[in-house]
Amino acid sequence: MALQQYGTADDLALVELPEPKVAPSEVLIRVKAAGVNPVDWKLASGGLDAIMEADFPLIPGWDVAGVVEAVGPDAHEYRVGDEVYGYLRKDWAKNGTYAELVSANVRMIAPKPESLDWREAAGVPLAGLTAYQSVKRARVGSGDTVLIHAAAGGVGSFGVQIAASRGARVIGTASERNHDFLRSLGAEPVVYGDGLDERVRDLAPDGVDVVLDFVGGGVAEASRELVGDTDRIVSVADPDIQEAGGHWLWVRPDSADLAELARMADAGRLTVHLEREFPLAEAAEAWRLSQGGRTRGKIVLTL
Repeated sequence: MALQQYGTADDLALVELPEPKVAPSEVLIRVKAAGVNPVDWKLASGGLDAIMEADFPLIPGWDVAGVVEAVGPDAHEYRVGDEVYGYLRKDWAKNGTYAELVSANVRMIAPKPESLDWREAAGVPLAGLTAYQSVKRARVGSGDTVLIHAAAGGVGSFGVQIAASRGARVIGTASERNHDFLRSLGAEPVVYGDGLDERVRDLAPDGVDVVLDFVGGGVAEASRELVGDTDRIVSVADPDIQEAGGHWLWVRPDSADLAELARMADAGRLTVHLEREFPLAEAAEAWRLSQGGRTRGKIVLTL
């Protein structure tokens, strides 16, 4: 599935392209499932053109779960037939995961969690790493009270589980339709919007220790009065939070972090909620659903 130029979901098309080359320290993966993330259609629209080179035809997608088909020079960590998953963000946009085959540097992948099927595994890498690295950056630990914005989304639902697994109390913002879902993950839900600070203080009169912003729109800045140390505010969507002393995080591929997420999943401490799955040929419909901004958990493509 590829684009011939920057465009929209309407410009996605199935095409035949050469098999990817396998460079040193890379493996070739036969894709079983690929995760869909908002960054996929944002990149396709040209939204990342200022910071990332793009080469056309461009195959979107950074999340993958699949089987090692070939091993390049010095990729000694893996063998043909190994089941892997990963966040395949390269330094340029060209050969993504919406394909039958994709190459990946070993630093971007890890063994697939045994307890997850292909679809579930493909839903983890980008969102799971974003949540995990945010929790680490904010130094979340036992006894902390953590406020997570957009807690029912793909990143937020992982953030709730990861923070709770560290012994933190989690308060999560979401629409009322998602409150039971958040409770099932271990969070105390609150409705977002006007009066949020008061609703949070009703639950935590002394405020919170950590704020994790997975939605943007100024919510991290608006939560400054709730947290004692602004160094423990992390946003993945609002770079301006840095001016207030917080952190803006751009997720990195990291095999060790992926391995930790796999261990959590296999230990029953991390589950994946799939909002919907689509066959690869219906990637455009998956993008339209993602663009609606109301999904709970993850959207994936299957091959």
